[in-house]
Amino acid sequence: MDSKVLKNVPLFADLKDEIIQKIFNLMQKRVYKKGNLILMEEEFGDTLFILNQGSVKITRLSDDGREVILAIMGPGDFFGEMSIFDGENRSANVIALEDSEVFILKRGDFLDLLEKYPQIAIVLLQEMATRLRRSDQQIEGLSLSDAENRVAMSLLRLAEDLGVIKMGQVVIENMPYQQDIANMAGTSRETVSRMLTLLQRKGYIQKRGRRLTITNYDEFVKQFG
Repeated sequence: MDSKVLKNVPLFADLKDEIIQKIFNLMQKRVYKKGNLILMEEEFGDTLFILNQGSVKITRLSDDGREVILAIMGPGDFFGEMSIFDGENRSANVIALEDSEVFILKRGDFLDLLEKYPQIAIVLLQEMATRLRRSDQQIEGLSLSDAENRVAMSLLRLAEDLGVIKMGQVVIENMPYQQDIANMAGTSRETVSRMLTLLQRKGYIQKRGRRLTITNYDEFVKQFG
């Protein structure tokens, strides 16, 4: 395991190599199998998690016991920061969508880093502001859009979090299962299946196994973003 992997983490990407090495020395590595619970809602938390490999879903349970997916994260993303700042219990569950590797950083060490290197705090605030905007858009989308638009908006979120853009197309190599997309979109798995078929028929997407391609990303954003 090499400290250079932290260069792929936006929080640390602009730091000098010697600083990254110091941060790396403070971290521990943990590995989770697909389906493992990484964090549990309402448990005490004093650790920041940085995802190095794999993907995870951030979830809560609705009043009627249904899983609601708040976000899906890929390599370079971080989670667990809210408990570090406010000292409260975890606000959501985090579950591995596939075999995943994370680095963990204790609360005291992370707060020391923010004090010593303010540029980390700036990137952190920018990311948290982005997440807040996404949450507002998600709430608005779920309340105002029909099923097709809700599924399409969920695909846009996945494209931003997990996709790779090239020549105007976005490829998501390991799409979450349809039930997970349904839990993001606030609909049923059957509706997701029907909407994916419809979007493919209209030429917006191509699907092969768990690989999904948005064929014209700019047009897709214009239509559904």
